[in-house]
Order: sequence, then C-alpha cells, then structure tokens
Amino acid sequence: MMTVLVLLVQFLISVCNGESFDQDFKITWGNDRGKIINNGQLLTLTLDNLSGSGFESNKEFHFGKIDMQIKLVPGNSAGTVTAYYLSSQGDTHDEIDYEFLGNVTGEPYTVHTNVYAEGKGEREQQFHLWFDPTKDFHTYSILWNPQTIIFAIDEIPIREFKNREQMGIPFPKAHAMRLYSSIWNADQWATQGGRIKTDWSQAPFSSTYKNFKAEACVRFGGTTSCHPQTVNWMTRKLDGSSIDRLNWVRKNFMIYNYCIDNKRFPQGLPKECNAID
Repeated sequence: MMTVLVLLVQFLISVCNGESFDQDFKITWGNDRGKIINNGQLLTLTLDNLSGSGFESNKEFHFGKIDMQIKLVPGNSAGTVTAYYLSSQGDTHDEIDYEFLGNVTGEPYTVHTNVYAEGKGEREQQFHLWFDPTKDFHTYSILWNPQTIIFAIDEIPIREFKNREQMGIPFPKAHAMRLYSSIWNADQWATQGGRIKTDWSQAPFSSTYKNFKAEACVRFGGTTSCHPQTVNWMTRKLDGSSIDRLNWVRKNFMIYNYCIDNKRFPQGLPKECNAID
C-alpha cells in the first residue's frame, strides 16, 4: 500500500522534463500535419492551404511553471498564427495565452499575449522580439500561481498580471487548465491588420517544439495535488532584477497595451490599469 501511495504522489506532483512528447501530449486535429518525431523528442505543427494542426497536454495543470522551447515558422510567415496557451473549458473558462503573429520576410514577429478569467479577456499586450525566433529554439514560459501570472522568454519576463481580486478583478485560479498549441491561418487580421495575406506558394508552414518542462500541480480525479515544499514557484514573484528586465522589455519592445487604449475603452480603462503596485 505504501508503494502505491508513493507512486500516486509522484504522479500528482508533476515534474515533466520533456522525456517524450508521446507521453505528455496528443495531436488533436490536422491529421498528419501534426507529428511527433525523433523518438518523441520533437513535435512539429504544420499549416497548409487546407488545414492547420494542433495538440494538447494529457494532463490538466492547476498552478505551475510551464516551459516549452519553440522555433517559429521561418521566412514569409505573414498571415500565420502559432498559438501556445493554457486553457480550461466552458463559457467561464480561464486562459493564459501567447500568440505569435507571422510577418513578411525580414519584418519582426508580433508576440500577442492575453489573460482570460471567468470567460472574459480583452487584456491584450503585444511585443516585438529582440531576436529572430525562427533561427533557433527559445524558451517560452508561463509562471502561474495564486498571486501572479508571469510571461517570460528565455527567463526574461515580458508581462505580469497580478491577482487583484480585492479590487473585484477576476483572476484565473478556479479551473485547472491543459496546455495547447496550434498553427492556423488568420490573414484577415494577423499581419499588419490583415493588409498582408498568406502567400500559399510558401506553404507548408511549420513550427517546431522541444524540451517541454512542467513543474506543476496536477488535477486528477477531481482534486488538485501538490506539495508546498517541492514547488518553489507557488509563492514566486518578480524580484528587483526581474522587474528591471521587465521594464526594459516594456520600454523597448512593447507595441500595444490595452491599459493605455482610451479609444477602445471610452467608458474608462479596466480597473487593473489604474492599480498602483
């Protein structure tokens, strides 16, 4: 009995180190456009003029630090979107969202981020990158705990969304979420507001994934289990040097922030935009 309990605890306190995409994920749409290759060490998603493709995690996570190394569509990727996000299901779903919006050759990708809580989003921030995300793999992270959500690229924070429930602002914490990714055509809006369309002569378009890692609590059998002494991310927040790097990104690479878009919110900006830290 003790051995069974130990094994169950080891399952519930999930520490996935990217041993195999076969174990951690399943291709959910796109037929053979999504592939797990190299003995489970790489996953590719492909878009052509007939369909995109996508995958989801086998486990549901309820707080944690999620890392994935991704190499995005190279060359003329205009019109394509590679999405990478945590999400629950239903009308009141929660979601923590990266979307990588392609561009014409030589022009920068746009990293679009959003946070949904209780089914409501409209919290977009967008960034350009300080590197070419198509030349090599880079690590895209989501740290999600009861106090904050931190988006980070190669351990450099680009966005923080704090829990401000005391102000009446919903925060994603009630629902466990699976990790999803997909590639699809969105040329009606994705590149330069839809002005640049997908060049299908460049298809197929592919994004590649490796080295998935999750230090996370796992939802299993109706309960979420994690051990507080083994999950040091549960109370983590940005320290002084991390705040400096976040401010560097915001100053030099942020291109859209819903919190200063007065035209979009003529009745007043969302409450969190006026919060003083």
